Amino acid sequence: MRTAKNTRETLETHITGELNLDGGEIAVDTGIGFFDHMITALAKHAGFGLTLKADGDLQVDAHHTVEDTGIVLGGLFKSALGSFNGVARYGSFFVPMDEALAFASADLSGRAFLVWSAEFPDVPDWEFDYSLAEEFWRAFAVNAGITLHMKLEYGKNAHHCCEALFKAAAHALRLAVIQTGEKPLSTKGSL
Repeated sequence: MRTAKNTRETLETHITGELNLDGGEIAVDTGIGFFDHMITALAKHAGFGLTLKADGDLQVDAHHTVEDTGIVLGGLFKSALGSFNGVARYGSFFVPMDEALAFASADLSGRAFLVWSAEFPDVPDWEFDYSLAEEFWRAFAVNAGITLHMKLEYGKNAHHCCEALFKAAAHALRLAVIQTGEKPLSTKGSL
């Protein structure tokens, strides 16, 4: 079973999570409705089982909760995957969502890197701070030890743009974690 559990507790957040790369229940509660929607979509489209509970200093803003959730989820991904051996390693995917189109490409290499190219349309102050999407994915990639490229090709609705990016990454990860049982996919013989 490719599973992991973890808890992260700081002065700003308390987060517990459990991840199963091969599926299962999905239950997400971060206290940020739109972010819950994005993490749920990520798990669903990646085919992952995920339970995640985050309590953060939302009276300040959502930044700490979103970034620390990326730290926890990235760490869970790395622990559940274990060795990067025996998986497809690479995954790339485009996702259209109405007028928006997003792309993501993942390399389960053990080398942490995020390339982010997304400009969101202006939205009212009461909506989710879409700039936090990049913070989440950077924290995820660094703590998962993967290379992740994400690009918003175009879009006019910030909700659609952000959701297309999360779903594109989910499908890229789903492809990359497929078990092949083969030696590491590397000309060096190891990652």
